[in-house]
Amino acid sequence: MLELVLPDRTRLPLAEDITIGRALGSTVRFDDAAVSRSQARVLVAPEDGTAVIEDAGSTYGTWLDGHRVSGREELRDGSRIRVGNHELMVERRREEHEAGRTLVVEPGASLLMPAAGRSGASPGGRFGERPRPRSGYALKRLEASEGDERWVLRDLSSNRFLRMSDADARLFELLDGNRSLSELVHDAKRLQGPAGAVRLVRLLAELADRGLLAGVEGGPESRERPTALLGRLASPRRWEWQGAGAFFQRVYEHGGRRLFSAPALTLIALLAVAGLVAFPYLVIGRYGTPFVVAQKIGFGALIFLLGRLAVAAVHETAHGLAMARVGRRVRSAGLKLVFGFPYVYVDTSEAWFEPRRRRVGISAAGPISDLSMGALFALTCLALPSGTGRDIFFQLAFAAYLGAFFNLNPFVERDGYQILVDVLREPGLRRRARAQLTRRLSGRREAGDSRALTRYAAFGVAWSALAACFAVGMSLRYEPRLAAIAPAPVVWACMSVVWLALFVPVAVALVGPMRARRREGVTVT
Repeated sequence: MLELVLPDRTRLPLAEDITIGRALGSTVRFDDAAVSRSQARVLVAPEDGTAVIEDAGSTYGTWLDGHRVSGREELRDGSRIRVGNHELMVERRREEHEAGRTLVVEPGASLLMPAAGRSGASPGGRFGERPRPRSGYALKRLEASEGDERWVLRDLSSNRFLRMSDADARLFELLDGNRSLSELVHDAKRLQGPAGAVRLVRLLAELADRGLLAGVEGGPESRERPTALLGRLASPRRWEWQGAGAFFQRVYEHGGRRLFSAPALTLIALLAVAGLVAFPYLVIGRYGTPFVVAQKIGFGALIFLLGRLAVAAVHETAHGLAMARVGRRVRSAGLKLVFGFPYVYVDTSEAWFEPRRRRVGISAAGPISDLSMGALFALTCLALPSGTGRDIFFQLAFAAYLGAFFNLNPFVERDGYQILVDVLREPGLRRRARAQLTRRLSGRREAGDSRALTRYAAFGVAWSALAACFAVGMSLRYEPRLAAIAPAPVVWACMSVVWLALFVPVAVALVGPMRARRREGVTVT
């Protein structure tokens, strides 16, 4: 059976004829001057359920899939109807295991009124007197293979996401602005038992924190900007490129698609493997020193930064082409400064509406480009004779592999982490693992503790320790050069301070919970 999806996500089964317009008796009524009193009619055949739409003599016309309706036209799954300033969707009712279409409620889509003319009261309190979502969001149900939290809710303005279970999604449907908070609690208990009220409050709190409840200010976007100097420096300055989506689409259509062919992917894989052999050989053979070109640290650091920015641009371009590959559009891209350092970014948030396999591919595209660029630079460095040219390509290779190392690191929220989250099907993996490790080190175990989270947290601490040890080893290569410009005690004191700072994350993860356990006298069993 087909359903009509209204701008406020209400779904009307097309089981009988309906009318659309501004008149009080309309089945679907819009309080909008751009909609005629009698705008359109949807006629349903009782024999086979097929539906057609016809314009009812409206002033500005009724539009179906981009063209003006003339006569009766059949409605199909995916049809888009535009009346005035509003868009309605036609969808086939899908089985529970299937992925649903993306439902988009554009900002300001709040002029829809029920046929009876009721409207919600003005909001008050934390969640509002009659809670309803703020317009400007997209909602999609993923396939059942995605796991329990298969619903994705996205704020179109901030691009923040909320993953929801089927139970949460059923509660979300209740937030129509017509039910008071007490009525919502009653309905939640009726649908899901005593746990329904707790689940409802948690869902409302998460929506409020993200600023997704109408009339409720919340989330990081609504808070005041930091006024302290450090806070202002940490707040990124952003220059956005609005035409990025169209650019990546053109690049993909004019040759970029060839990079995703089987022969091209095979060559890229072979190149990446060759680079992973060549670069360690360069490091062991002392073909170059990080940040040093022609015996000058300043010049080498400049080459490294420029190379890092270029590699990052290619990295983000790979993400953009991967998005075009799956038919998703990059909403924005650009440059941002954090603590004065430039970063290139591409918004791939639309990937959250894709199946898990495609999300992994989009996340992996960036690190694969890092490894490919690093391999090209490393092989070039290996082929060049000793001199400035070889030093430059060593810095470029180092910049590319450092980016790959950082982006593939599963313990920071970058590409590698997103890939691991999708592979393990564990949303919020880092936060939940850290909370469980802290709790267990403090001597408080719970029956629902996950072995996967414990192992991830333990490996994360070990990874931080190994990365710190590697950084200490690399820093020792600079001691002779630093000793030439400063007294040896000063050099070693500065390096010791840096080394201690590298191990601070490990100490924070372990020492605090262990001290709490000893202070409370908890015994681990």
